[in-house]
Amino acid sequence: MGVQTNDRMVLKISGADAKRFLQDLVTNNLDQGGLIYAALLTPQGKYLFDFFILKQNDTWLIDVKSDCAAALAQRLTMYRLRADVVIEDSGLSVQRGVGDLPDGAVTDPRHPALGWRLYTLGISDEPTVDWDAIRVEHCIPETGIELIADNTYILEAGFERLNGIDFKKGCYVGQEINARMKHKTELRKGLVTVAVDGHANVGTQILSGGKPVGTLFTQSGGKAIAYLRFDRAKGDMAAGDATVRLIS
Repeated sequence: MGVQTNDRMVLKISGADAKRFLQDLVTNNLDQGGLIYAALLTPQGKYLFDFFILKQNDTWLIDVKSDCAAALAQRLTMYRLRADVVIEDSGLSVQRGVGDLPDGAVTDPRHPALGWRLYTLGISDEPTVDWDAIRVEHCIPETGIELIADNTYILEAGFERLNGIDFKKGCYVGQEINARMKHKTELRKGLVTVAVDGHANVGTQILSGGKPVGTLFTQSGGKAIAYLRFDRAKGDMAAGDATVRLIS
């Protein structure tokens, strides 16, 4: 099954310098081929945008959340300087689905449960998929919910597990901070899937023994994605009127 998604926009990057331009900016390696999940960071290593990149003939498509597309294009233009790079709307739409791949579709690189994506001028009227349930089950962060611009560190958000970062590709914006977090520190905070009894709004603070330990995000089927400080996240925790527990 599949459906057109109206909350995505597909930018097109073209020009003689397009590949090198993107390679020097994003967290993943464009040489791996296929659909690539990546992010653009601040120089201080914090998340700004996440997106998918796909080579199509001599151009590169960037599949990004629609309400972030203009800001991403503006940020890319800032980095372009005198490079031979053109940034424009591709006019394509995004279809997503699970099950058998339609002609031209590519698998989502973050997790097998996320199915496929198709870039097309067509539309689909097929049934929708409960993407939140899939995201919560596999702890997949979403733009603007768990992934917060100028705040999130992508390693804490699971980008290594989601195939969204390459530690061998060389320099890119924010690379030094992420390399240091990978090789010189142990993550003390991050996103996890938790059990939740009750409901609390996205962004509700999680407390343990009256002390803040994290934040509750997307909820589905008695589970939720939460950002937690691991050393304090123990036993029953409270998020508003809901009870939160780590899943063993």
